[in-house]
Amino acid sequence: MTYRTIRQRLLLSAGSTVIMSLLLSAAANSQASATQYEPSPQSDASSQETSSSSHPDVTHVHFWEELMLEPQDAWSKLRESFHWREQPLSDKAQARVDKWIDHYRSSPENIAEITERASPWLAWITQQISERNLPGEMALIPFVESSFDPSARSHRGAAGLWQFMPGTGDALGLVRNGSYDGRLDVVTSTNAALDYLETQADQWYEGDLQLSLAAYNAGAGTVNKAKQHAENQGLGGEYWDLSLPQETMQYLPKLLAIATIIDDPERYDISLPDIHTDPAFAKVKLEHSVTLSEASQLLRVDKSALAELNPGLLNGALNPSSAQTLLVPENVDHDVLAELSAGGTDRQAVASTNSPDTYRVESGDSLSAIASRYNLSAQELMRLNEIERPDALQAGQLLTLSDS
Repeated sequence: MTYRTIRQRLLLSAGSTVIMSLLLSAAANSQASATQYEPSPQSDASSQETSSSSHPDVTHVHFWEELMLEPQDAWSKLRESFHWREQPLSDKAQARVDKWIDHYRSSPENIAEITERASPWLAWITQQISERNLPGEMALIPFVESSFDPSARSHRGAAGLWQFMPGTGDALGLVRNGSYDGRLDVVTSTNAALDYLETQADQWYEGDLQLSLAAYNAGAGTVNKAKQHAENQGLGGEYWDLSLPQETMQYLPKLLAIATIIDDPERYDISLPDIHTDPAFAKVKLEHSVTLSEASQLLRVDKSALAELNPGLLNGALNPSSAQTLLVPENVDHDVLAELSAGGTDRQAVASTNSPDTYRVESGDSLSAIASRYNLSAQELMRLNEIERPDALQAGQLLTLSDS
């Protein structure tokens, strides 16, 4: 089940009386006006002010039309943040980008699938990119890295939306254990990826983010060596000057190709899913353990939806010792979210009413993960089953979960 926001929203709040008055005035003025007027693009501030006095309906009509005819969505917000489309490329570099544009256009169904998969994440990632004043094209890195699949794993061991290798994830503080993998946690891994790219750009490349992207793919050592070689040959040492491993040579052209298509999808006969400008999820800070089953019942949200938003929870439960934030669909009632966050009595009632009496151990289970899943402490689970050592669990073993 894909969680994307396809809600129809009012352009203005009923409580926004000032703006609503303006709009009502604009509608009345537009009906009363017999002539259409367009200000000259060359008009300066003073001439525009004079125009407004001469034609009182102009600004209002224009404002009304802009609101009604050009609603914002996540894609338009993303396009507004694109930086690199204005940078001229050499014919050779442009040919490398065009090759990937043709490749993506040849399989529009793939773009449709990937952009649909991006729906829960795109607005939030774009927001993070914008807050850091980074090129909007960087919000599309997961398109190249993982096809926007937060659970993606490569044969080399990379995982998550941003495809962190275990060692890199460890170095960046992304927790990995039997019940949680921070590389699969979209919020945590996105922040880590952007920190990494910015730090690397400042440390090695005088802020050149395109070189940092190459190093993200091939490693800083490989890029630094290629950069030095290019400079020794009298070249500028920018990304397009470097001779790099084949995958890295295609990395930025792929990113710019998909950004070009998203910048003008109609030109390339590509259909993009509707994505609202607001993030499709809310973050709930928890200081207590909770299973996705418990949360789904309390929030009245399908468990599979919670699982898709929280792929880092490997055993279907959040344990504050590893992760403290649960992602939930953004339209969940705020009062219920507060109740979940507080760990109130209703949650305990849900757990006690719906929890089974026994659990059969599966391969890969750990005592702490099972205990967390059923709102028990590991010590309590050991007591109930007379277990002396936490590592003594065996697949197929039947555990008692309560005294009853």
